[in-house]
Amino acid sequence: MNELEPLPEDSLNPVNTQTWANGRHVVRCVKVIQETHDVKTFCFMSQTPIMFFFKPGQFVTLELEIGGEQIMRSYTMSSSPSVPYSFSITVKRVKNGLVSNWLHDNLRVEDEIAVHGPVGNFNCIDFSTDKALFLSGGVGITPVMSMARWWYDTNSLVDMKFVHSAQTPKDIIFKKELELIASRIDNFELSIICERYDIGESWHGYRGFLTQEILELIAPDVLQREVYCCGPEPYMRAVRAMLKDIGYDMSRYHEESFGETPPEAIEDAEESAELAQIADEQPQAGFCVEFIDEGMSVTVTENETVHAASTKLGVQIPKACGMGICGSCKVRLLSGNVNMEHNGGISDEEIEEGYILSCCSKPLDDVSIET
Repeated sequence: MNELEPLPEDSLNPVNTQTWANGRHVVRCVKVIQETHDVKTFCFMSQTPIMFFFKPGQFVTLELEIGGEQIMRSYTMSSSPSVPYSFSITVKRVKNGLVSNWLHDNLRVEDEIAVHGPVGNFNCIDFSTDKALFLSGGVGITPVMSMARWWYDTNSLVDMKFVHSAQTPKDIIFKKELELIASRIDNFELSIICERYDIGESWHGYRGFLTQEILELIAPDVLQREVYCCGPEPYMRAVRAMLKDIGYDMSRYHEESFGETPPEAIEDAEESAELAQIADEQPQAGFCVEFIDEGMSVTVTENETVHAASTKLGVQIPKACGMGICGSCKVRLLSGNVNMEHNGGISDEEIEEGYILSCCSKPLDDVSIET
């Protein structure tokens, strides 16, 4: 790796330091860590010092250019805000995954990228507790690792049980750090479950999959704990079923529901583009969506979103999640009214200023939009 240029002597002076706010920021990659054979952690700082305060469990959306196209993709931060001058994301290389493979193969120390955020309702600040049960599968460990690091770094007395599932011992992300935390404090209990182990590997922990029997063995007081869960959808579905079967209060269950852009959202965009090409020019019943900057307008039905309107016209508005989580599709509503059903991708202050998320906002009458 290249030697990094030192920051100016007064750059970390609290008087000169800004605080991170939800929005677009250009950051510089300062470190790349090989966690496992197919997982890397990318660490970022701002050239102009910023204290990256966020809630452990939240995520950022990366704005990338791949193959000449702008791509937006969201990743949970695996670092803790207790280390405020930088933040990290941990990415698993996914077979045929456009963004994960590009990051692994191309992002280097000193490279700059734009990020949007931080956002997300899945965190341990809004849902605090004195007894926590972390359940994670694979790279889903990232948000709960951020939470565990936060409570460890702040000398919290939260009673933590950390249960992680991996395919094999070599796939265990953050293994050494987790073992270090468990060895240093008595309010952190680590349990790891490996689906299998390969020839030549030694493994003395739990084998197979997380079952109700294993869960109750590890955490016999599970009914008294707040549960934070993240992993592949089949894993989270199995966890939800287990907890319901034992009578767990699901209002205390929290999961990271963000993933890659849903296939249905991609299909909706493609369908909208096709409809725009074949639609006749006769007036249609519905509401008019006018994009002021582009000087273009289109009529949409009551079930179509502002983003669907932009797609019909070829107006470029970034979108990553399609569920009102990542915040990348934010635009300003200049006139008219919309019904916006978001999932934490926009703050109350931004709503007060007139901003909406185009992917989950449906016009209630004629509207004017500033992109």
